[in-house]
Amino acid sequence: MGHLVEYIQSDIWSRFQKLRGHQCTYVCAADAHGTPIMIRARQEGCSPEELVERVSAEQYKDFESFDVSFDNFYTTHSPENEELTCRIFQELKKRGYIYTKTIEQAYDEKEEMFLPDRFVNGTCPRCKAVNQYGDACESCGATYTPNELIDPVSVLSDSTPVWRESEHYFFRLSAFSDQLEEWIKTANLHQNIVSKLKEWFDVGLQDWDISRDSPYFGFTIPGTADKYFYVWLDAPVGYLASFLNYCERNSDLVFDDYWMPGTDTEVYHFIGKDIVYFHTLFWPAVLAGAGFRTPTSVFAHGFLTVNGKKMSKSRGTFIKARTYADHLDPTCLRYYYAAKLGSSMEDIDLNLDDFVARVNSDLVGKFVNIASRCAGFISKRFDGKLSNELDDSALFEKFSGASEEIANHVEHREYSKAIKKIMTLADLANRYIDEKKPWVMVKQENQLEELQLVCTQGLNMFRVLAIYLTPVIPTLAKNAQALFNESEWVWSSASEPLLGCKIDKFKPLLKRVDAAQVKTMVEQSKEPEIHSELAEQQSPHISIDEFAKIDLRVARIEKAEVVKGADKLLQLTLNLGDDQRSVFAGIKSAYGPTELEGRLVVAVANLKPRKMKFGTSEGMVLAAGPGGKEIFLLSVDSGAKPGMKIK
Repeated sequence: MGHLVEYIQSDIWSRFQKLRGHQCTYVCAADAHGTPIMIRARQEGCSPEELVERVSAEQYKDFESFDVSFDNFYTTHSPENEELTCRIFQELKKRGYIYTKTIEQAYDEKEEMFLPDRFVNGTCPRCKAVNQYGDACESCGATYTPNELIDPVSVLSDSTPVWRESEHYFFRLSAFSDQLEEWIKTANLHQNIVSKLKEWFDVGLQDWDISRDSPYFGFTIPGTADKYFYVWLDAPVGYLASFLNYCERNSDLVFDDYWMPGTDTEVYHFIGKDIVYFHTLFWPAVLAGAGFRTPTSVFAHGFLTVNGKKMSKSRGTFIKARTYADHLDPTCLRYYYAAKLGSSMEDIDLNLDDFVARVNSDLVGKFVNIASRCAGFISKRFDGKLSNELDDSALFEKFSGASEEIANHVEHREYSKAIKKIMTLADLANRYIDEKKPWVMVKQENQLEELQLVCTQGLNMFRVLAIYLTPVIPTLAKNAQALFNESEWVWSSASEPLLGCKIDKFKPLLKRVDAAQVKTMVEQSKEPEIHSELAEQQSPHISIDEFAKIDLRVARIEKAEVVKGADKLLQLTLNLGDDQRSVFAGIKSAYGPTELEGRLVVAVANLKPRKMKFGTSEGMVLAAGPGGKEIFLLSVDSGAKPGMKIK
């Protein structure tokens, strides 16, 4: 469901461009390479090729269910991608942007393999956040190498990796600072991305390791037998490869017209905010260095939360697209995402109660309701024929006149603003029908002519809104189009009313969402084994293995301060030997700041940082007692040194 945010967002934009009459080609390639794929295939007892082929087919089936309509859906494990990746590599090498260097790399002796960065976890060397990946910190955004991590661990075997030397290929990203800064000025990136890029430029661009050692599932680097292209080199090339594959099957498209410098065509990428680094630094630099054009812009979206929290298997909110489609209409989710999405990288929340309420209120109660209140009268009383004029032309012009405002919102990916405007118009249409009361008119013979005018007015307002919503809810819009016996809509179709023609008999366009369906979907998303794990977590007992994970260390309180506005908290600056931590402790009722400074205490060093009203607490000090003045910090021998482990 989280991945669908990106695909629905980009599909809406692509459909909108086509509806506006623009030539727009929408391509994608399923990521197929990397160690995670290799490991999973090994676990499932199949080849990586078989795994990616099966998963890709499942993905495509899900996309079809949610009306995501690619012009070409391909795979990064393709001959076109291998050809283009090798071509780019050779061109970069010829121009002096590739060099080799012997590096130390994490090696898992139990698994007998070098570890990818993301298969090493540890504590961030900058902010000291625990359980971070080996290449980047999700807490502070720092980038680094696995050997810079504090207390690194292999995620494959839970063993401490050793460091072995290996020759790797590097891309000179550092040579592209000026070019990238120029590209950033013209790419019209969102300010959030620009701000993040500035941080990376301030630190200094680092050359990029683009090779991986065997065993690895990917493309072999030309001239080597056991070196492979890092997945983040060939994965973005999948955009080009998918487009090339499409061009090979469509003679009216020429690959070079889109991907060579000097072209007046536009190329846009839709991505998640977690891969901004790759798409706004490495990718444009690689393209420029190899003689290709750079993207026109890169659009990044936030993550999806469910009911305000990260998706959870135990709560049943880690919902798969297939599970949703088995219980609910995908049209509803497309609409709800659109009603939430803007152009920023802010996370969006799928609140399941709000989802039910909004879909039923907006799509059923407002939008579809317009047609259902008018179409029956036209069919029964006027043989399905619309009147030759409108009841209120000025009112219709408010609907058709909103075209450019709504188009501008969609063009700039401010979908929520577009939806808000459309629903404001839907309210206006329903208010008009409420005031005219066609259900009363139908009982008066002398008002039948006006009844036809009123219902024609209502149906035309519905038609305009359906055209505006076509990129968002294409299946529902197509059924609305069939009501009017029209074969095709374009965006400008909303500018003129449909008059004097026959409509088809109205059929229900959308059912209300039943909260019971949502509940069933959530229940089916819960994983039984997670329930047992959850029960263990809720048990009053923990295992010795769980207790062993707690990293207890001696810490010296270098500074203690009263926290303004807090009744119980003191802010402690702890010295743990090799670094300092800021910790908020609820011990103000028992200790004053001056009596704490210089004292040795016991600290939990691997506690996940917690954002609080007054700042971020980066650990915990241990104390005992019932509370109030009876709080007693655990004592440490005066001969102990800060940072010393306690066992």
